[in-house]
Amino acid sequence: MDQAIAIRPRTASTDEDLIGRLRQGDAAAFCALMQRHNQRLFRMARSILRHPSDAEDAVQDAYVLAFTHLDQFREASSVATWLGRIVLNQALRRLRQRDAMTGFDRSDDPPDPTRSAPVILFPGAPQVPATPEEEAARAQIRRVLERAIDELPDKFRLVFVLREIEQLSVEETASWLDIPTETVKTRLHRARRLLGRSLRQQLSPTLIGVFPFAGERCARIVARVLDRLGLPEPPAEG
Repeated sequence: MDQAIAIRPRTASTDEDLIGRLRQGDAAAFCALMQRHNQRLFRMARSILRHPSDAEDAVQDAYVLAFTHLDQFREASSVATWLGRIVLNQALRRLRQRDAMTGFDRSDDPPDPTRSAPVILFPGAPQVPATPEEEAARAQIRRVLERAIDELPDKFRLVFVLREIEQLSVEETASWLDIPTETVKTRLHRARRLLGRSLRQQLSPTLIGVFPFAGERCARIVARVLDRLGLPEPPAEG
């Protein structure tokens, strides 16, 4: 666009209003549009690329492409869907380039636990203060979930992220990905099944130690029951 861009502080209630203001040269509208869609578009890109920095680059490329091709936006589709398809194409393009450079399909790589992936907060997570121990446990659970999601095949992982994490409807997901609604349902069903299997495999060794009942707690219960019954405690074994 050759048009001069001016910053005009103003609020907008709809994406279409923001696009209209952007076409008139209002850069503040573009900032608002990005802030509104950043999280969803980032998660979408990351579900394909499985690396946060690659996902950020893909989203940035998509925004630049969208900004320089505003004339291609048609009112028949939503702004979110239009941006989503651009991000999808940019992420897939980067994935192909990355695979071409490495000479093999990175989508089959085992997940790398050393990657600094962003924390995925699931909808409805309680926003209450946690103790350091509770926060450490939650972080560990999130890491397990992220690894399990990253292990899903690309087409299932993308649908899972849009439906379960971003909470898009079946129809919205189908529109974003340009696939039939039945395909969305099938892929989500398979993603859930694969994710459940992966989580069971990862968590099964840990389940043995869940709800430990020994040591101090055991001794405390025994002592309290004996006290309530008026019975003496047996001498310690020596």
